[in-house]
Amino acid sequence: MAHDFDLYVIGAGSGGVRAARFAAGFGAKVAVAESRYLGGTCVNVGCVPKKLLVYGAHFAEDFEQASGFGWSLDEAQFDWATLIGNKDREINRLNGIYRNLLVNSGVTLHEGHAKIVDPHTVEINGERFTAKNILIATGGWPQIPEIPGHEHAISSNQAFFLKELPKRVLVVGGGYIAVEFAGIFHGLGAQTTLLYRGELFLRGFDGSVRKHLQEELTKRGMDLQFNADIERIDKQADGSLKVTLKDGRQLEADCVFYATGRRPMLDNLGLENTGVKLDKKGFVEVDEQYQTAEPSILALGDVIGRVQLTPVALAEGMAVARRLFKPEQYRPVDYKMIPTAVFSLPNIGTVGLTEEEARDAGHEVVIFESRFRPMKLTLTECQERTLMKLVVDAKTDKVLGCHMVGPEAGEIVQGLAIALKAGATKRDFDETIGVHPTAAEEFVTMRTPVAG
Repeated sequence: MAHDFDLYVIGAGSGGVRAARFAAGFGAKVAVAESRYLGGTCVNVGCVPKKLLVYGAHFAEDFEQASGFGWSLDEAQFDWATLIGNKDREINRLNGIYRNLLVNSGVTLHEGHAKIVDPHTVEINGERFTAKNILIATGGWPQIPEIPGHEHAISSNQAFFLKELPKRVLVVGGGYIAVEFAGIFHGLGAQTTLLYRGELFLRGFDGSVRKHLQEELTKRGMDLQFNADIERIDKQADGSLKVTLKDGRQLEADCVFYATGRRPMLDNLGLENTGVKLDKKGFVEVDEQYQTAEPSILALGDVIGRVQLTPVALAEGMAVARRLFKPEQYRPVDYKMIPTAVFSLPNIGTVGLTEEEARDAGHEVVIFESRFRPMKLTLTECQERTLMKLVVDAKTDKVLGCHMVGPEAGEIVQGLAIALKAGATKRDFDETIGVHPTAAEEFVTMRTPVAG
């Protein structure tokens, strides 16, 4: 039977667009449906605007430190509306780029909400289209727990469009989104409290990284409250929010921002009309080739809940396009040694195993750690310290993990990720000549182990 399309992609985020563009480049007839905005979470309400806001927040420190280098500044003034307006303009530009990428690749763009009618049919805007393969790339959506008063809280989706910077912000959560936004609000001048129900934020990251960031954020004056959770939120007559915690304490805020997890975006998608199965967390269940229990339907990216990072979705999109339409070029995505960054202030960069993961996996490890005040700060009053850490296998000398907290950590760790991916040993690090004077050279000059 002839189909309207070889591939119909639902969702024009990073993974969906990559799969669509490359499939079209391989000669397939491709359509993409998008109901919100081109570029998905990352471009519109995720990595890109968040990084722009992080840059904005960082200027407060730069102004403060400038006097140590001889600069005299009048009192700096910050205008939230200017930052948000400029951010919006840049996102609109990127939306246009995504549109051109798709259209110039020969992909048909359908703007509207697509629903799967059967394993080979999609309905959108009252029209039906058939496809040999359907790819679900609808991404994730922030969740706010349904406590009394939850309607007064916001998520990351709304945070990028606030009309003004709140004076007092309560950020709830212990993952990277919570930590990043707490840094943004705090850096831009809001009185910021980070509230997390666990013992310490960033569960799953290396223990040294978590403790070091806690120390640095505390030094900066951020209010960190662990083992704390919200019972209810009440709006006051003056518009402020009264937040009651489960331990009975009450806090006041002008904004309560929840970053406590994301769910797969499957609303009204029509999965009940197919054999697609979900896992116990509600994510779409797929095999190693991103195929669902319904052979003609595939899924990738945040909606499958594996590694929820933009570059991973891009890699998955490429893998799907190659497997379907250019099998001789197909290679599976390798989920080992995926580098990642947390754009907290200061930044975190990490790749490979944490010390805890390495020990749990049975490795006998040697740990190299360095903490130092960056050279840039030596002429200032700032007491921030950088952390660098290597986790090394004692028997093979292989570097299993690399972790950093400090300026430009993500930029530095990206290069080191190549070395770890290639199987570098500690000796390789030791024999590499450093770039002087840089913070990055510390990774090749650590000689004395701190623990084994």
